[in-house]
Amino acid sequence: MTSLADLKCAPGGQATALDATNIAKHLAALTDWTVVNNSQGNALQKTFPFKNYYETLAFVNASAWVSHREDHHPDMGVHYNRCVVSYSTHDAGGITLNDFICAAKLDRLFAL
Repeated sequence: MTSLADLKCAPGGQATALDATNIAKHLAALTDWTVVNNSQGNALQKTFPFKNYYETLAFVNASAWVSHREDHHPDMGVHYNRCVVSYSTHDAGGITLNDFICAAKLDRLFAL
């Protein structure tokens, strides 16, 4: 079985919003991600904890590389010892498979 982290994001404009059943299914495959409602609708969100600002920024920079390769970018809140990451696909109007793929890739990155 292929994990979400092994998949590639669909090109921009080709991802479609998932229904609640598929969101719940994919959410079960992730660690500590939640669905939140923000100013732009539903999003996947997780807070990644770190020991200090240096580790936080190292994660932000590594996640930027993932975002660039997938051409799918999160909203991030960068703090001294944590980074809050939110994924949603604005042009699809909700959470898509692309959001889950990138969330899984960040989980894999965080585990290193």
